[in-house]
Amino acid sequence: MNDLTNQESEYRGITDFPQNVQIGSNTVIMGNLAFKRFHSRKTQGLIIGDHCTMDGVHFDIGEKGQVEIGDYCYFTNAVLLCELELRIGSYVVIGWNTTLADTDFHPIAPAERIADAIACSPLGKTLPRPEIVKRPVVIDDGVWIGPNATILKGVHIGAGAIVEPGAMVNRDVPPRTRVMGNPAQIIGEV
Repeated sequence: MNDLTNQESEYRGITDFPQNVQIGSNTVIMGNLAFKRFHSRKTQGLIIGDHCTMDGVHFDIGEKGQVEIGDYCYFTNAVLLCELELRIGSYVVIGWNTTLADTDFHPIAPAERIADAIACSPLGKTLPRPEIVKRPVVIDDGVWIGPNATILKGVHIGAGAIVEPGAMVNRDVPPRTRVMGNPAQIIGEV
């Protein structure tokens, strides 16, 4: 892998390029909003392997977030929401409007949701937010994820699996299986 220089990033249509991003050779990132919400302070906040295409992908990565993507991946207009960790293998295809999220970004319990809303409001400037659950998302090699799918926190998608369009994946997907629906259910083998 090579570090992407500013000259190369301009070639790929990116004008503001974070220092802690590592891009492999022959990898292309398109879209001027790719790093608009990139806030990772990790030494390597984003690592993308060789021969990848990130077409219109939004890297919405929090201060403690880290994303690692393997080689020969193609993502189009996907949203990667990361506060902890997203690990994506090689030969992964992600269709448009797909969202991966390693957290809910808000508490689940009603009282904690109210406290969070107050802490996030202009009135709660000094109030701490309640702890929010974060769990890594892991996608193994050779996974295909169709358009408009959602992959939620803590999910591990096994090698060669297929996630059908529109699926809401909230639990692990075994290798070489097909899932669809909300919540996603196994509908066959690959």
